[in-house]
Amino acid sequence: MMTSNHPTIAGAGETQSTMTRQQMLDFFKRREEAHEDLDAAALAAGYAEHAVIESPSAGVHIGREAAERTFRVIFNAFLDLTTTLDNLVIDGNSAVRVLTLEGTHIGEFLGIPPTGKRFKMPAVFFYELENGKIVRERRIYDFTGLLVQIGVLKAKPA
Repeated sequence: MMTSNHPTIAGAGETQSTMTRQQMLDFFKRREEAHEDLDAAALAAGYAEHAVIESPSAGVHIGREAAERTFRVIFNAFLDLTTTLDNLVIDGNSAVRVLTLEGTHIGEFLGIPPTGKRFKMPAVFFYELENGKIVRERRIYDFTGLLVQIGVLKAKPA
């Protein structure tokens, strides 16, 4: 369960309560701006050093450096990537972002040479924050559908 009403430890003898709704909104607004700029370093700065990130394309990776590497791979492969926020649900220090991702496969992606084909897909990202940083993120999207759209996999219509 991602929701916790307990304060988290911020430092030596100091505790931090749940972030306010406005703090959460501000945090995710900064993430939207960093996505628009394809700024991997700014996005990675939002993660705790021990953050656990689960992704269909990158598997499980841990920490800020791994997050930044993953963002760089994605941004280099899809230089025109756009992220449209469809909905943001906030519950204490937990949040869910419902997104639409679009882009063109213009750079190598996971060893796959560029195909020049576009993709568009819905995605849902779940977040848990502590002390103003992401400690857990779970990304859910149709990775197979992405590969079909960029022409790497062939599929018969259902």
